[in-house]
Amino acid sequence: MPKLFGTAGIRKIYPTQIDPVLAYKLGLAVAEVIGNKGVAYIVHDTRTTSPLLSLAIMSGLMAGGLDAGYIGLAPTPIAAYASLWHGVVGVSVTASHNPPEYNGFKFYDQDGYEFTRPLEKRIEELLENITPRDWRQARNFFYAKEIIDEYIEELVSRLVPEKKTHVPKIVVDVANGASYYVTPTVLRKMGAIVYTVNANPDGYFIARPPEPRKDVLESFLPVYRGFNPDVVFAHDGDADRLAVLDPLHGFIRQERVIAFYAYILLQERKGTVVVSIDTGRVVDDIVEEMGGHIERYVLGKTHERVKELGSSNIVLAAEPWKLIDPRWGPWVDGIWQTALITKTIIEEGKSFLKILEEYNIPDYPWDRRSYLLEPISARDIVYNELVNELNSLLGDPIKVITIDGYRFEYKDRSWILVRKSGTEPKIRLYMEAPNENRLLEMINKVDNKVVEITKKYNAKIKEKTIG
Repeated sequence: MPKLFGTAGIRKIYPTQIDPVLAYKLGLAVAEVIGNKGVAYIVHDTRTTSPLLSLAIMSGLMAGGLDAGYIGLAPTPIAAYASLWHGVVGVSVTASHNPPEYNGFKFYDQDGYEFTRPLEKRIEELLENITPRDWRQARNFFYAKEIIDEYIEELVSRLVPEKKTHVPKIVVDVANGASYYVTPTVLRKMGAIVYTVNANPDGYFIARPPEPRKDVLESFLPVYRGFNPDVVFAHDGDADRLAVLDPLHGFIRQERVIAFYAYILLQERKGTVVVSIDTGRVVDDIVEEMGGHIERYVLGKTHERVKELGSSNIVLAAEPWKLIDPRWGPWVDGIWQTALITKTIIEEGKSFLKILEEYNIPDYPWDRRSYLLEPISARDIVYNELVNELNSLLGDPIKVITIDGYRFEYKDRSWILVRKSGTEPKIRLYMEAPNENRLLEMINKVDNKVVEITKKYNAKIKEKTIG
């Protein structure tokens, strides 16, 4: 059995890599690892294969001894919320921000934590020979759509603005995804005027790719500006991610958004801020300024570090596009992010970009890019040689971090991270520099080197994405 779990759950191409038979077996395996008793709540995104895979995995869960509560079309964070608040297993059928031909699964334990790597490994081991339980242990199916409104009401009650100095206008672009109802409803209940874009559920993601990248979203700026909003929010397909834009200046770097969360939450209490390996220096600056301590961890697995240290010992955990706020729960929640920002805008009466400026949250020059190589087998060869070249290509690094790929840090505070994507067959590069000239130097040298190495092995760059 090939490895199924990647950076965050399972994401594979349907039907060659994932299908209803595998989904059924996954249901049996999940039931087995939690003791073949209890309840599972299931949500799914808008992909054309999501209802099919939802029914298939529910069949496996029921055959394995669990009752299956079908919430239906809803964002991934609702599966996590249900798992904690109802003491159940949460399942989201989604491929998150991947293209529409992909699908997959995310799992949450009864405490609201996404499954950890040891649990994922155990599930993969069970899949080879898993079989249904005795007929006497087969369980039932029921509808649980009411969890959606329960989630909305509970979230809004947690983030009621302390004062209302402004009624903001907010654009929400949900990428034809699962948050078409939930995010706009939350923000309206908080007191905002909400305009939705790409809000009709559509599993083909006809308006834009579900990954909320800079290059994708800024092409919609003329549309967003037409509403004259205070801020623009953009989700991925299942709404665990959030990108933020200013209508005039465009994409707001994710690290500045993380630094904003740190600024807000570290005012309440001091402690550790866990961030992924690909975050930039602005987060370090703000956490240090606010009296916190920063710790970097594996991308997509910050929830594991939260679980190791305990939610009460973490102020927040984050990676680009994603936030875990332990006051709410130990899961990534893009909808909670929109509410946190909206609350501050309502209370302070300013646009989000203006708030960032007044909090002195800087924006260092940065670049993110991904390379899809052809043939796919060339990825590891090109990656390994590129890592070797980076030992000297951009100067002598003063520090190399190897917890997730290779992050090379330099004396001038610039850095570059190269890693293999855990969700797609791509090489990903992340760069930051203290000034534009240094960044351009880094981009040109690295981009040319990727092209050179790729040609050396008779491969080609099929796709390059930026942002």
